[in-house]
Amino acid sequence: MSLSNPSVFLYGPGSAKIEDRPEPKVTDPTDAIVRIKFVGVCGSDVHFWNHGGVNGNFVSESQPLVMGHEASGTIHAVGSAVSHLKPGDNVAIEPGQPCRSCTRCKEGLYNLCPDMRFAACPPDTPGCLTKYFKIPADFCYKLPPGVSLQEGVLAEPLAVAAHAVRMIGVQPGQSVVIFGSGTIGLVCGAVARMFGAKKIVAVDLLDRKLEFARSFNQASTFKPDSNAAPEENAARLIHENGLGLGADAVIEATGAESSIATAIYVLRPGGSCVQTGLGKPVVNFPILTMSEKELHMHGAFRYNSADFKVAMDVLEAGTVPLKSLISNIFNFEQATDAWETTKQGRGIKNMIRGYGYKDPARMVHL
Repeated sequence: MSLSNPSVFLYGPGSAKIEDRPEPKVTDPTDAIVRIKFVGVCGSDVHFWNHGGVNGNFVSESQPLVMGHEASGTIHAVGSAVSHLKPGDNVAIEPGQPCRSCTRCKEGLYNLCPDMRFAACPPDTPGCLTKYFKIPADFCYKLPPGVSLQEGVLAEPLAVAAHAVRMIGVQPGQSVVIFGSGTIGLVCGAVARMFGAKKIVAVDLLDRKLEFARSFNQASTFKPDSNAAPEENAARLIHENGLGLGADAVIEATGAESSIATAIYVLRPGGSCVQTGLGKPVVNFPILTMSEKELHMHGAFRYNSADFKVAMDVLEAGTVPLKSLISNIFNFEQATDAWETTKQGRGIKNMIRGYGYKDPARMVHL
């Protein structure tokens, strides 16, 4: 039996099925329907695969959910009011739909909209691992000439990076230490460079990740001693990288408690830290040091006004070797293999082809 809109549903931890759902139709003049071509695997996808949800919101056997939120595709249809896109255009997707009318939305902080409907969020907002996906057309970004659909998937993590870098106000000539050299840490370094950061220090426990960060961002690297106290690791990092009183800014992209503490110790007085990594709901950290240094500590949640614009500028500039981030590409029917591969720490950015899509790129061997 042929499926009109095959989709990957998560039923619970370790339980997923490909099933049909109604093909979306244009119902509003500003709608866009996208034929999905690639979906990226994010750490949150792995968390859902492991635990069935996050922060009290879970899928269930009675209420499964279509997964995926990093996506690119080709415009299939648009509403009558859409003039900037036409069928056949290649686009990156910003996978959320805010209410547009609350106070936060009107401030441009639509990522904080209490009624945000974000792709693949329980209980009932389906994601992008589907053949056809409907979204407001202004949340589709036409890919510049020469930018592939695979690279288009990276617009979403680039927007996360843009949000983090803008949150801490990175300025030309500054030093930035980035804890974690996964996809988000790496693209944060790339965006920080574009904002003028002079020195970037990539921090990770894995040698292979540090080696990649050196080539990807021309970053200095630092491997913490797991047996040392955060203060000791911070002092060594500052000394080995000539940071004087400390780094101007830190992007914490691991969520690990020890890393968060080290980040505070590594900052100069008056420095800024943004927390992009998610770990335990509650952590201990040196709040006295934070106060004495008068540090600026920022949370970061997804992206908002102009962050995707920065992401598209990075893609269009073509100065960052983004293709080198793409490690493995799985067919639609192998979505759970993609999640498992990412869970095992194999590859940097793993991707899933859209249903039935025969792209010219070969599968990258694991």
